Amino acid sequence: MRPHRPRLGRRSLRARLVLFISVTMVVVCAAMALTTVFVQRVYLLGDLDQRVTDAAERSQGGLQRRTGGATDLGFLNERGQPTGTLAARFSGGDVIAAEVVTPDGRRQVLTASQRAALDGITTDGSLHTRTVPGLGTYRVTAIGGDGVPVLAGLPMHDVQRMIDGLVVVEVVIAVVALAAAAGAATVVIRRQLRPLGRVAATAAEVARVPLDRGEVTGLTRVPAADTDPGTETGQVGAGLNRLIDHVESSLAERQRTEDRMRRFLADASHELRTPLASISGYAEFMKSGTRRMAPELAWARVAAQSARMTGLVEDLLLLARLDEGRPLRSDEVNLATLVAEAVWDARAAGAGHDWQLALRLDGGRAAVAGDASRLHQVVANLLSNARLHTPAGTKITVVVEATDTHCVVRVRDNGPGIPPALLPSVFERFTRADASRSRAPGREGGTGLGLAIATAITEAHEGRLDVASEPGRTEFSVTLPSHRREL
Repeated sequence: MRPHRPRLGRRSLRARLVLFISVTMVVVCAAMALTTVFVQRVYLLGDLDQRVTDAAERSQGGLQRRTGGATDLGFLNERGQPTGTLAARFSGGDVIAAEVVTPDGRRQVLTASQRAALDGITTDGSLHTRTVPGLGTYRVTAIGGDGVPVLAGLPMHDVQRMIDGLVVVEVVIAVVALAAAAGAATVVIRRQLRPLGRVAATAAEVARVPLDRGEVTGLTRVPAADTDPGTETGQVGAGLNRLIDHVESSLAERQRTEDRMRRFLADASHELRTPLASISGYAEFMKSGTRRMAPELAWARVAAQSARMTGLVEDLLLLARLDEGRPLRSDEVNLATLVAEAVWDARAAGAGHDWQLALRLDGGRAAVAGDASRLHQVVANLLSNARLHTPAGTKITVVVEATDTHCVVRVRDNGPGIPPALLPSVFERFTRADASRSRAPGREGGTGLGLAIATAITEAHEGRLDVASEPGRTEFSVTLPSHRREL
C-alpha cells in the first residue's frame, strides 16, 4: 500500500500560507531574474553588434586608403586590436582571406574549415552568429556597398561570460532572499495565527463540555485580546463568544424550564392526590357501611372533591393549550361591558367586600380583539384572587382605562399586600400567598393556577399582566392593545 499523503486542501492554514507565499516569491523572483538577464543580454549584444559594425566600417575604410595586395585586411594592420578580432575579404562572393588576432597580438590566418564557417554571409550589413572551429562563437557582419566587400567579427565569449555570471549572482541572491523570506513568513504567520489557535482551542474546550444534561454554566470564553473587531480573527473570536453566550443562556433557560416542569408535575401530583385520597376515603366509608357519616353527606363530599379535581385538570389542560400556542378566537370585545359583568358576579360571591367600578374611556369605547370568554376568565381570576386573599370589608376598585392604542384593566385593593419575597414568583404556577394574605374561615384553598392562567391568556392576546404591592395597596393591571375598526 502506498503511504497516505495529505492533499494540499488538508494541510494546515499555516502550511498553506507559507507554501503559497513561497511559490509566489519563487515565481516573482524567477520572472525578475529572467527579465534582468534578457534585458542585459539585449544590451550587451547591442553593444557588441555596434562594435562589430564599427570594425567592419573601419576595415573597409582602411582598405580604401591602402594599396596593399589582395590579402591586405585593412584595420588588422593597426595596433591595439582586441584579442580574437576576426577580419576577412571577399572576391566573387567567396572568402579569399581571413585572419584573427591571437592573444599575443599577432595575426593568424584562418584555415579552410574555419573560413567555411563564414560562407553564406551576405554583404548587406546584417549581423550573424557563427561558430568558428577552434575559435568559438562569433558575432559577424559583412558590408560592401561602393567599397571593398569586407567581413568583421568579434568573439561572444565575454558577453556570454557576463551573462552567465549575472545568472549565478541572481540565483544566489534569489535563493538567499527566498530562504530569508520563507523563514520570516513562517515566523510572522505563526505569530499572526496564534489568536486563531487560541480561538480554536476555546471552541474545542467548549465542545468537550457535556451539554445534554444538568446545569451548564461558566463556559470558557475567548480572551478579550482575541476579540478585536478590527481583525478577522477578532471577529471570529467575538462571534464565538456571542455563540457561547447564546448557548449558555439557552441551556440555562432549558434548565429553568425543566425545573419548572418538575415542580409543576410535583405540585400537580400533590394537588390531584388530595381529592383522590378524599374520594377513596369516602368510598371506604360507604363500602364498610359505617354509620358515622350519612351516605348523602359522603356522596356530597365525593362530588365536591370530584369537582375540585375536574377544575384542576381543566386548568392544567388550558395551560397546556396556551403553552402550545394554539390560536384563540379573535372577536371585537367591549372590555367595559365584560369587566362590569365580572364585577357584578364577584359582588354576588363576595358581598362582604366593598366593590367599586370606574370607567375612564377616551372616545367612549374600550374595544379589544380577542376571546371574550377567556378575557372574562382573566378578570374573574383577578377579582377572585382579591376577594379570597383579603378580609371582609376590604375595598376593591376596578378601573377600565382606554386610549387609541391600548386598554388597561386595574384591580386594586387595600388589603395586607403580597410579601416582597413572594412577589417575583406570584405569576408562577401553584404559587400561593395564604401565609400572609388572610383567607375567610372555611374556604377551600385554591390550586395556585389562577394568576398563571391569567398571565398565559393575557400574553396570548399580545398583552401583559403586571402587579405592584405594598401593605395597604395591591394592584394588578392587564394591558391589551386596542381594537381599531376599519373605515
